[in-house]
Amino acid sequence: MNFLRNTLGVLAGLTVAALIITFGIKIDSDWVTYKQFAPFDHWEALLQSVEKKDSFFVALLFFGGLGVTFGGVVTAIIVKYAKVAYAILIGFIMLFIAMLDIIIYPYHPVFYKISIFLIFFPFSWIGGKITEVIYERRKKRAKQLQLKNKKPQA
Repeated sequence: MNFLRNTLGVLAGLTVAALIITFGIKIDSDWVTYKQFAPFDHWEALLQSVEKKDSFFVALLFFGGLGVTFGGVVTAIIVKYAKVAYAILIGFIMLFIAMLDIIIYPYHPVFYKISIFLIFFPFSWIGGKITEVIYERRKKRAKQLQLKNKKPQA
């Protein structure tokens, strides 16, 4: 049962990350060269059209970081154990996809190629830590309430 829950958590985290990246790309209407909701079917044409626009790649990095952070949070909420590890897995998978993107399509600037390593892992780790801190505070608060309820009141 944990395997299914963990798989669902990872898939949900990747879906959240992809949705945030999709919405981030749609911010500037000059970048949209496709009619579908998601740009991934026409990724090469999109990259060719924005090859000299560094603002697109800055936005892609920003929304990629935001996506893996929230994807890591969603994953960490769904999985039962090793929340931070599964959140980091989201960052690893997104980094792998970004590296494949760089290898397959030669339209990326150098700063983007370097920055993906600095974005995906730390931000996914932050997403897992956010969830872990929230759960730890919730446990601590529940424990304090339990102790308070056990003490006889005068």
